[in-house]
Amino acid sequence: MPLEDVRIIAVEQYGAGPFGSVHLADLGAEVIKIEDPSTGGDVGRYVVPEQHGEDSLFFETFNRNKRSLSLDISAPEGRAVFEDLVRVSDVVHSNLRGDVPAKLRIRYDDLKHLNPAIVCSSLSGFGMTGPRSAEPGYDYVLQGMAGWMDLTGEPGGPPTKSGLSLVDYSGGLVAAASILAALHAARRDGVGADCDVSLFDTAISMLTYPAAWQLNGDFEPRRTHHSAHPSLVPFQAFPTGDGWIVVACPKEKFFRRLAEALGHPEWPDDPRYRDFAARRRNADALLAELEAVFATAPSEHWLDLLRSAGVPCGPVNTVAEALRDPHTAARGMVVETDHPHFGTVRQVASPLRVGAQRPRHTRAPRRDEDADYVLGELLGYDAERVERLRGAAAAR
Repeated sequence: MPLEDVRIIAVEQYGAGPFGSVHLADLGAEVIKIEDPSTGGDVGRYVVPEQHGEDSLFFETFNRNKRSLSLDISAPEGRAVFEDLVRVSDVVHSNLRGDVPAKLRIRYDDLKHLNPAIVCSSLSGFGMTGPRSAEPGYDYVLQGMAGWMDLTGEPGGPPTKSGLSLVDYSGGLVAAASILAALHAARRDGVGADCDVSLFDTAISMLTYPAAWQLNGDFEPRRTHHSAHPSLVPFQAFPTGDGWIVVACPKEKFFRRLAEALGHPEWPDDPRYRDFAARRRNADALLAELEAVFATAPSEHWLDLLRSAGVPCGPVNTVAEALRDPHTAARGMVVETDHPHFGTVRQVASPLRVGAQRPRHTRAPRRDEDADYVLGELLGYDAERVERLRGAAAAR
């Protein structure tokens, strides 16, 4: 596997940090989760529903293909183990509050004497600098702060969050990309670095072109009816005779194909609809015509027609329908692991693809399941030292 020679110490919990590292684990990296024994380990173990003891399907989703070591790195004995792990690892990855890496001494300057090439990734709510660095940050909070909720939902409705924790997941992927870039440089130059990644930065960066329009002109981003694109028409959801479909015309050729397929070949020559700018100015008229057409037949009729015409389109699926889509199966996007309590666990795969080899998938670890491997095989501790560690409650 591409990352089979990479070892990551993950001081991580919940969603964002583990989401970043699970993709690296799927690509072959050895990810060793450090779980605090005083708190029962990763809080994701206790998320309901589908939770039993120290296991949950939430935890399974973010922690497959990883190892677990129960270790209190704030205790002297636990710190010694942690430092030994730093000596034989490539990355220390954490998702803690922005001021905590300094307190735990897990930044590059704190660890470079142990391993000059160590990469230290911190994914926090607001970063390790700035006036909010000591504040906790969660996806929902960040969606509000970064303007996402103001843009989401129907005009005149309440601010609305995404149905998924997209700030968390995007932040995890940004952290993974930062880790890979820093690791590349460390192996080239022999010098590691800090990766100071924040959910706030991630959320602000994803404002992309609406931010550029606002920063450089008088454009005011607003919510749009039926989730319409802010400038391209038509590019939105439409109600049909029995459901909803999404139709997208981001190129002039697609609008010409749409008009022809719907029996209105005159539309592209109509001065009101002849180009992007005209259609935006006259959106109300065009969308009213389109909605009247789409309401006359069921979704499948229109999807078959538009796909045949080469118009970008798709159904508005439920989650269950999306998971049953034949293309989901064809792309291998549902994988299985075996779990001692839950049995066969089906979950979605990582979208990262490198070469032809597909990853193996193993269940998430039980807390401290890999202590013998990490302490004995990897670090070479004898049985007496392991027993002393457990007696000191540094690892249990």
